[in-house]
Amino acid sequence: MLRVALTGGIGTGKSAVLATLAGLGAHVIVADLLAREVIEPGTSGEAAVLRRFGPAVFDAGGRVDRARLGALVFCDQTALGDLEAIVHPRVYDAIRDWMAARADEGVQIAVAEIPLLFETHHEADFDRVVVTACEPAEQERRVMARDGLSAADVQRRIAAQWPLEDKARRADFVIRTDGSMVDTARRTSDVWRTLLALDTDHRV
Repeated sequence: MLRVALTGGIGTGKSAVLATLAGLGAHVIVADLLAREVIEPGTSGEAAVLRRFGPAVFDAGGRVDRARLGALVFCDQTALGDLEAIVHPRVYDAIRDWMAARADEGVQIAVAEIPLLFETHHEADFDRVVVTACEPAEQERRVMARDGLSAADVQRRIAAQWPLEDKARRADFVIRTDGSMVDTARRTSDVWRTLLALDTDHRV
């Protein structure tokens, strides 16, 4: 099985590319969804969040309030690092388990969407890395429109990630998403065909 990581900056079209890959036959998993699951009630992640951040980041129902937690950690680098130390290892454990299960099922290509792949230094866990990229102005416009953030807030979020050009240099494939959805789907299909050929080589 070919293990593929899909990454890129915020607002660069990762979700659209992942959806296209899934439609073409890839088995996919999303790290951001796993990051929510690993701090669900009853998990070791939830207990670790409570120990580190206290009850103030929990809602009235006793669940981690992601908005409160986010507001706390994004203005405190130490707190952010502590949260990442709780969440990231658990997310990667879940991805490894998922990949192993897909391999046992005889899946051809499995793709994990991981926004902070390079930042967490886990690119070597995968056979190939695909990066989505677009012009900075388009990236900023998309995030502002999607999340309702100010330009300053968007810039802070972009600055918290590796520069796109650094990610692109380290990628096996770069999918530009500046054009239309049709253009992006076509470029994704081109990469998919190459991945299929690589998988054939991988299994020989």
